Amino acid sequence: MMDYPLLDVFLTMLWFFLWIMWFMLLFRVVGDIFRDDALSGWGKAGWTLLVCALPFVGVLAYLVVRGRGMGERELRRARDQERAFRAYVQEAAAPGPKAPGAKADELGRLAALHDRGAITDAEYERAKAKVLAV
Repeated sequence: MMDYPLLDVFLTMLWFFLWIMWFMLLFRVVGDIFRDDALSGWGKAGWTLLVCALPFVGVLAYLVVRGRGMGERELRRARDQERAFRAYVQEAAAPGPKAPGAKADELGRLAALHDRGAITDAEYERAKAKVLAV
């Protein structure tokens, strides 16, 4: 049997989770530094140097000085991504032939209808001109 008390196991787990939380916070701060368009190159270099040289002091200083903006920038990025996604979905769901082969498929269907006699020559020519004009 091992001589490792239960309280030590809990303390080890606590330190492990705090260590993981620290790295998540560190990566979030570094990511925010590089994603911020308003921060100049020198500002990014300075904050990165501070965070890398003195990690605890640098991260805490960044959170105190620029912490409120982190949430606002993240919210703006999320809204922009949502707006872009909605625009993409609306464009993709818009009626009308968008695919490169859509005109050829439509012309094939028209030719099949014409060959079966379902549409007249004049109707076929009008529909063909309409498909090619789009």
